Formats: sequence, structure tokens, C-alpha cells
Amino acid sequence: MKMVSGSDKSLLEAIPTIKQKALRINLNENIYGTFAEIGAGQETVRQFFRVGGASGTIAKAMSAYDKSFSDDIYGVEDNKRYVTENRLRKMLKLETSLIEKRIKRKNNENKMFFCYANTVATVDFAKKYNGHGWVGVRFQINPKEDYNDIIFHVRFKENSASLQQETLGVLGTNLIYSAFYHYETPKKIIKYLYDHLDDNQVEIDTVNFSGPIFKNVDNRILSLELVKNGMTEAVMFGPDGNNLLPAGALYKKNILALRGRFRPVTKVNEEMYKNSLEMFLKERHVDKKDTIVIFEITLADLTSDGEIDEKDFMDRAKLLGSLGETVLISNYKEYYRLVEYFSLYTKKKVGLCMGVNNLIQIFDPKYYTHLSGGILEAFGKLFFKSLKVYLYPVLSENNEIINSDNLKVHPRMKELYKFFKFNGKVVDVLNFKKQSLSIYSHEVLEKIRKNEFGWEKLLPKAVGSKIKKFKLFGYK
Repeated sequence: MKMVSGSDKSLLEAIPTIKQKALRINLNENIYGTFAEIGAGQETVRQFFRVGGASGTIAKAMSAYDKSFSDDIYGVEDNKRYVTENRLRKMLKLETSLIEKRIKRKNNENKMFFCYANTVATVDFAKKYNGHGWVGVRFQINPKEDYNDIIFHVRFKENSASLQQETLGVLGTNLIYSAFYHYETPKKIIKYLYDHLDDNQVEIDTVNFSGPIFKNVDNRILSLELVKNGMTEAVMFGPDGNNLLPAGALYKKNILALRGRFRPVTKVNEEMYKNSLEMFLKERHVDKKDTIVIFEITLADLTSDGEIDEKDFMDRAKLLGSLGETVLISNYKEYYRLVEYFSLYTKKKVGLCMGVNNLIQIFDPKYYTHLSGGILEAFGKLFFKSLKVYLYPVLSENNEIINSDNLKVHPRMKELYKFFKFNGKVVDVLNFKKQSLSIYSHEVLEKIRKNEFGWEKLLPKAVGSKIKKFKLFGYK
């Protein structure tokens, strides 16, 4: 059994219990609102009923389980689904409008109204689907100001509905408490959601904050916090900066992924992207409207001296967003884990565009010693039937172009490499410019910081102008 140190004990004692959190909310005479919970019982509001004093906090508690009732109250979804972000937002919007309508402001000038809602599907009887849901709170900090929203998506890891329900009750209480008492520190709200929970119980893979008190919050930073804190292995955000639910963005899509530091995006990155996409779209059954391109950055590629530079991260995020790209931040150092992640959401084709050095690394056995099946286990997950690697060449020290025909993998891996190449799993990107191969992002970054003459020519035109406009990467 793992022992708890003295410092750990004092830390645990400093965290309010779920009962203490619920009671503090109940005893605050200015907090008043509605609980609307669908799909996993009324586990959150139960915490507030049990501790006493709930009459001063709870205006209404409801659960529209019947689909016809739910549709009549909140409207019919276009996709006929109920466990969606749009459904949750409708619930929050309607319930807060009802409390405004039914509770007269002139008699409750100091009341901070709120609505907590969730729409959840717990684990099914066959144990095929482990359960997930959307959870959110809409709340006021100032009765005269507009509402603020905290909305997130959860994936349950426990294998029984009753355990998932209990977890949801704790999660919901943590959310409401943090919304009212830690709203000034959004990053801490992310951490406090896991009070009295651990990552073996639940995963939070998407979060978005909005409203007047969060006007200076960038959801991409909060998204990064989820990965840093081990709450999820990967997060996505779109060009507009809002976080995306990976399951929704990747569902039944053909996926082309480019891994890189993108610090900044160079002409090499642009050529890799355009040329590999052109090849990918020529594959059988790959239609542009069902295809998504992902620019992926690993957590390791965001660190410097063991720490993540948030300014540097935001420079990359803003640049990629301004170029209209979708970004994935992951904790998957190994490519096979990234592909395994994609396979959770799609059975369609997956393409990986990478440089020669990355492919050589993939065929190095030392990276798979932690797997019981070694490199063969990893390759079974990596080179599944719908995957193809689009290989971009590199220049040798002798100015020779290295591609799939003349690269050198680990001696023990030669035959395995030949097998995958022969079966068309590795194909060369042929439409490239040799002069671009001598462009290295770390050298370009240094030129930008020193504002050396001609650095713009090493980048796509739009990238150079945006670096100047937004003063990214230390440009002055």
C-alpha cells in the first residue's frame, strides 16, 4: 500500500471535502440556481440536498430522462443525439432564462444566479461503451453582469454505472464550488475539478471558458493544462482558438497528420503539408470533404529545460490558427500511440507526413523496450491496414538527397523496413524543392530574434507577415 507522507497529509487536509464544498455553497445566501441532470441520476444535486441548507440554494432540480419530454423542453437536435455540447448549452441557456423570469430581481438584488447541467451516457450493460458526457455551469459573480460559462467533456473509466454516477457527483460539486470561489484563477479550476478524484476514474479532454470574468482567458492555454496535469493525453483546438472535442472532429474522417515543432512554420513545413495532402487526396476512398489535416505538437516539443514556455506555445498556436489550421497537442512521443489514438475515432485512412530522420527513429528497437512485444507490438499498432507514411527527403552532409530508397535503418530492422516499403506503407514525397531542404527552423528562429536580413524568404509569405504583425517568436 502506498504510504502518505506528512506533506501529502497536510495537503489532503487542506482540500475541502465534498460535503464542506456543498455546505459552503448552501450557506452562501447570494448563490441561487437550478440543477438539470440527464443520464446519470441526480448525483450532483444530491450532494447539496444531503448536507442541509439546500432550500437557500436550489431553486429547482430536474431530470428530463424521457426523450420526448427532453425534446419538448429543450428542442430537437439536428443529429437526434442527446449527449452533445449543443444540448448542454441549450439546457444552460433555458434554465437560466427561466430562473430570471420566475425569480424577481427587484426582490433579489444580490442573488448570483446559476445553472448546473449535465447530459451523460454511463457505461452500457454490454460494457462496449464506457460512458461519456458534457458537464457545465452558467453562473454570475456580479448580479448586474452577464453570465459566465465553464463547459467540459468527460470520459468515464470506471466499469460500473453506479461508480460513474458517484464520480459525476463529485466532479459536479467541484465545478460549482470552483466557479464561485476560484473564478479568478482558471488554471486552478482545472486542477480542482479532480479534488477527491484521480485519472483512473475520469478523463477531461475538452474545456471551454467564456463570459465577462474570463474575457482574458485563452482556452488553448487551459487546453494545454489538461495535458500537463495528466487529465488527458491529447487536446485539439481549431483556427478560432476554441477547443474541439477530438471524438467529434475526428469521427469517421480521413486524417493526415504532420508532427513538428512549427517554431515557426517554414517553407519546408509548407511543402510537406501541401505535397503530402495532394498525394493523400489521390488515395482511394479519400474525399476532401471527409478529410482533416492535423498539425500535431507533442508535449515534449513544447518544453525547454523541463518547463513549458506558454508565450512560445501561444506564438505557435496563434500562427497556426491564423493560417487556418487545426492543432493537436499530445503526450504521445511514439508515433504508434498517435495512430492508436486516431483509430479510436475512425476506421478510414490515416496518413503521417514525416521526415527521413523521424522514420529512422521509428525503426530503432531501443524506443520499444518498455513494450512486452517490443517493436513488433508497436508496428502492429502503427502500420495497420489504412495507414501510409508520406516520407519527405533530407539532405546528407555530402548534399545527397536521402529518401526511402537509400536511408539506413537499424541493422536488425532492414528486412522489416523492406517489408513495409514493398507493401506501399512508405512512399516518397517527390514534388519538393531541394533548396528548401537546407532550411532548419531553429536557425530561422535565431534569425528572427536577431532580425537578420532575409529571414522572411525562408518562410511562407503569410507566415513572415504574421510574425511581424503579432511580434511572435521574439521579433522586435
